Amino acid sequence: YKGTKRFGLDGSEALIPALEQIVKRGGQLGMKEIVLGMAHRGRLNVLSQVMAKPHRAIFHEFKGGSAAPDEVEGSGDVKYHLGASSDREFDGNKVHLSLTANPSHLEIVDPVVMGKARAKQDYLFGRSREEIVPLEERAKVLPLLLHGDAAFAGQGVIAEILGLSGLRGHRVAGTLHFIINNQIGFTTNPRFSRSSPYPSDVAKMIEAPIFHVNGDDPEAVVHATKVAIEFRMKF
Repeated sequence: YKGTKRFGLDGSEALIPALEQIVKRGGQLGMKEIVLGMAHRGRLNVLSQVMAKPHRAIFHEFKGGSAAPDEVEGSGDVKYHLGASSDREFDGNKVHLSLTANPSHLEIVDPVVMGKARAKQDYLFGRSREEIVPLEERAKVLPLLLHGDAAFAGQGVIAEILGLSGLRGHRVAGTLHFIINNQIGFTTNPRFSRSSPYPSDVAKMIEAPIFHVNGDDPEAVVHATKVAIEFRMKF
């Protein structure tokens, strides 16, 4: 598929075993659902490897085919905007995954994912609108957001969702943010895209634990992810 945009995960492939680790360890700790949100980078990899979207369907879209059945009217969307959902089972624990569809606007899917996760938590574990759902019940649904380095540092919506994350009407018992730092934002050098040393520094406003790990060391990435999901499920 010469000249076709695919937004490959080249160089950051450690993301895939890391996501599987979240599903596996989270499932062991009682997690039932994961709501994912991500931009274009690596999306097709995640769709095929993590969400188990059939390769046939992806190649059909590469050839210009529609993602929707023929009887559905509408112009459709590019393949790296589409969502998906599936059930993955590890060690006898079934976890439902849903990847939210998103537009080209980077990071605008984040509040949608958190709202969707919050709604799922209320629907699954709340009995009335007034009832306060305990955080350990909310923790069974995980909002999982994947970011690029420049977008996480540059988009104001990140600061907004972090600012809302602890409020009673908005909290989702913790979101897991995964920043794929490929040292470039489309064409922008990091030193021209942010004033802080790390893209994750904006998360310090809520004293979130931040793990920095070398993407060329998949074992380390998977271990850091395991620690992160265990931290989230406990606190």
